[in-house]
Amino acid sequence: MKIGLEIGGYSWDGGPARMGETLATVARTADDAGFALIGVGDHLWQGPHAGGPGEPMLECFTALAVIAAHTRRCVLGPVVAGVHLRHPALLAKLVTSLDVLSGGRAMLGVGVGWYEEEAHGLGLPYPSLSQRFEMLEETVRICHLMWGERPSPFEGRHYRLERPVGAPANLTAPHPPIMIGGGGERTLRLVARHADACNLYPGPDLGAKLELLRQHCEREGRDYDSIEKTCVLPFEVGPDGAGCGELAETLLGIGEQGVETVIGILMGPDPVRDVELIAGKVLPAVT
Repeated sequence: MKIGLEIGGYSWDGGPARMGETLATVARTADDAGFALIGVGDHLWQGPHAGGPGEPMLECFTALAVIAAHTRRCVLGPVVAGVHLRHPALLAKLVTSLDVLSGGRAMLGVGVGWYEEEAHGLGLPYPSLSQRFEMLEETVRICHLMWGERPSPFEGRHYRLERPVGAPANLTAPHPPIMIGGGGERTLRLVARHADACNLYPGPDLGAKLELLRQHCEREGRDYDSIEKTCVLPFEVGPDGAGCGELAETLLGIGEQGVETVIGILMGPDPVRDVELIAGKVLPAVT
């Protein structure tokens, strides 16, 4: 099993004045410890589960650029980008830039988004769920076009690109992996059609969701084993690491169901300490 981390909150000791230093230290510590991936949540407001818009939240790709500068080996990407927040051409360009500047370590996590209050509060578009699913499929298709060798014009219901080209090209071949977040019927159908990885939440229905993905792969003529199965959940270990044993058992149970990568969300006030505890007490037990 591979273990990744997601920076989900920024209510850190030291506040904004130390935020850049803390982020850089988290990145170096996680990279040196052998975590497979460092992701960043993609919001402009902090979510209601973590205090809402009054709590700090950094822009996703700016934070990823800082992380890229302080790491050497781990994969980097949004977990996951809301499809309504950026035009697909801009999103593809951001991921390409991250890939080039990181030496070929970018991935794209993307989904339909969910934070309606954030969108309305900031004056951002928030189409219906059905429309966002259409936008998600068009976005992934546009990324494939822009990252391909022979891009051609794109005409969709939501987007029109006359020349979906960009330079430089990605370093990752054939392109940065695309992970689609969510475990519903329509999402897993899109994973089977277009994605390199799924991203699910653990729970009693995890096995059923993976079986549904397998069925969609059979219908689409896709090799189920070619899709990386990932889960995301909070990593809560306590200030003294007392929760590390329970977390390791949870991860092993998730792995037994066929999940290959687990991404742990960091939310505490001292993320460096949490990374060190997880690296010392959890990674050796599960990887």
